[in-house]
Amino acid sequence: MIFAYSVFGLTVQSDAAIPGLLRTVPLEDSPDIQLHLGCAPARSSELRRAESLFYTSPFLTSTGIPALRIWRTSEGLLNITYFDGTEFWMDRHGTELWATWPGHSSAEEASTYILGPVLGLLLRFRGVTCLHASAVAVEGSTIAFVGAESAGKSTTAAAFARAGYPVVSDDVVAIVEREGELRVAPAYPHVWLWPESIDILYGSPDAIPPLIPNWEKRRIPLGSNNLPFEKATLPLRALYLLAEEGDQPGSHIEAAAPQTGFLSLVANSFATNVLDTDMRASEFKTLAGLISKVPVRRLFTSKGHLSPQDLCNLVLKDLAALKFAL
Repeated sequence: MIFAYSVFGLTVQSDAAIPGLLRTVPLEDSPDIQLHLGCAPARSSELRRAESLFYTSPFLTSTGIPALRIWRTSEGLLNITYFDGTEFWMDRHGTELWATWPGHSSAEEASTYILGPVLGLLLRFRGVTCLHASAVAVEGSTIAFVGAESAGKSTTAAAFARAGYPVVSDDVVAIVEREGELRVAPAYPHVWLWPESIDILYGSPDAIPPLIPNWEKRRIPLGSNNLPFEKATLPLRALYLLAEEGDQPGSHIEAAAPQTGFLSLVANSFATNVLDTDMRASEFKTLAGLISKVPVRRLFTSKGHLSPQDLCNLVLKDLAALKFAL
């Protein structure tokens, strides 16, 4: 049986169901990505003997094992191995992907890697610039919230969803150019939140049960429970850099200087450690073009002193002012 999906503006065809994605009608033409769940590529044991270590994550488990390691084979395949034994193989063009996992795991757990870091990495090898960000749709356009881990990107996106604004993407925002316009491609219909964010939005850290036992992060499905998901690729209207303190007291928004905006986007681009010189140069060109076309704003939230609804109102007020100024 063939399973077809659309994610990050790409068509994906899989030989098994991918938990967390909405199915589409299979294409008659070749898909952008062919995914093989539960199997490695042919000759994988032979290829492994010719591997060279390409990247080692600086983050270690409690036993001292790197959270992630990436090898490159002599034939150009990437072998992506996580600390728990979940493993992925990717071809050099980002068109074919294999996934395996240990007996104590499952396809659903493997999909949490696929729908995020693995597809984000694949997009980079396809030449797509990606940001560590979350994005929502407002009046037919997209606004993105950019920031480091725990900056509040997903919490902000979830707050907008609860206010009726569709989420476009969570954690990885893929920027594509169509008809001379920068747009954001929709990702997958859910948002991941830590218990403290669940507490802020729903009044209790246990309001959303864990998807997988012993996992702290909770997955909030979109497209149901009045939490909308945007399926269209929409123009990028504004970028908000998430910060906590500024020169002015209280929560506020201000324009980012071009250099500040550029450096912040470079610092928060996705999977920069795997980019070669040409890929990095292409990213710089895209980001430089982005800040010349799209307003980049600094959002100071005074963490702990702004309700989710007040945060949405602050951003919407700023968007209205930007629209008036244009």
